[in-house]
Amino acid sequence: MEEIEEIQKFIDKINTRESNSKEYQEMKIEELSAEIKKIIKFQQESLQMIEDFEVKGVQQDLIKYTKIICKNTIEREILKIQEIYLKKIENEYLKSNKK
Repeated sequence: MEEIEEIQKFIDKINTRESNSKEYQEMKIEELSAEIKKIIKFQQESLQMIEDFEVKGVQQDLIKYTKIICKNTIEREILKIQEIYLKKIENEYLKSNKK
């Protein structure tokens, strides 16, 4: 029962990441790059946590649900940042080529 509560807290943590998303449009290229690295690190840590839950033998349906939530939320956040990041790089590149 304790593991189920841990997974619920973990799912809540993943969901609050999305609701706490930052103003990526306002960030510089370097800041966006750092954000992508943070998200990838969070993703790796999350997958490790999920593996640990699997080893403990927590309900398989709950594990699958957690994996889906984690994958979808993190991918959505990465894609959002990537789009902004690439636009900023493109704009910066175009500016430097016009000079």
